Amino acid sequence: MEAWEAILLGVIQGLTEFLPVSSSGHLELGKAILGDTTVPEDSLLFTVILHFATALSTLVVFRKDMWEILGGLLKFSWNEETQFVVKIGVSMLPAAIIGILFEEQLESFFGGSVAFVGAMLIVTAILLWLADRAKETGKKVSFMNAFIIGIAQAIAMLPGISRSGATISTSVLLGNDKGKAARFSFLMVVPLIFGKIAKDILSGDLSAETSNFTTLGLGFAAAFIAGLFACTWMISLVKKSKLSWFSIYCLIVGVIAILISFV
Repeated sequence: MEAWEAILLGVIQGLTEFLPVSSSGHLELGKAILGDTTVPEDSLLFTVILHFATALSTLVVFRKDMWEILGGLLKFSWNEETQFVVKIGVSMLPAAIIGILFEEQLESFFGGSVAFVGAMLIVTAILLWLADRAKETGKKVSFMNAFIIGIAQAIAMLPGISRSGATISTSVLLGNDKGKAARFSFLMVVPLIFGKIAKDILSGDLSAETSNFTTLGLGFAAAFIAGLFACTWMISLVKKSKLSWFSIYCLIVGVIAILISFV
């Protein structure tokens, strides 16, 4: 992979991570358009690195929330911050279990199957369309909600299913406030990404023999910078705008991807 390709894919990741349009799906489409012939395992490694960059950008954007959560935890009481952390832990369970038990099967989907990505983008479009018709409420995410949202996050491990789109849509369909749903969605993925990176390091998947750290570094930097901008902008956009616009976008891209795969 050339340096400019790594930067381009990093920007794609950073801009689409916080939009309900599937960053992993766009990365797979981007690599297919660029003619990337990387094997699925290496392709997944590059994808994980870019997700790691946007996880850091999430922490920067939500730094005030993170300090409040940390302060609440240090009080060692069953307060709102402690409950929020426990809910994050509950939401992680489905994705963690599926990631451990079906890791190889998941990696096989990251091989440039344009038709599959297109079909999953259409599924994302349907989810967003349904969520857009949910009633506006001020309800907070409950423990049961957290687990169900976690199941949606696990399904979104497939390229083309938007993680933020699936989790926000599920949360909204459960009757939760859109702003609270977006905040929970963006923060719930951070522990999973850091856990995945730690697992890859310990297992040797990020070894120098199989990785080009120049392209990985450029992709990381591009995703981090783009993520800072996109996260700040898109949180407000998700709160104020209709999800149907994202639904239309995913539908159009999904249909085009399927048509291109046949051509």
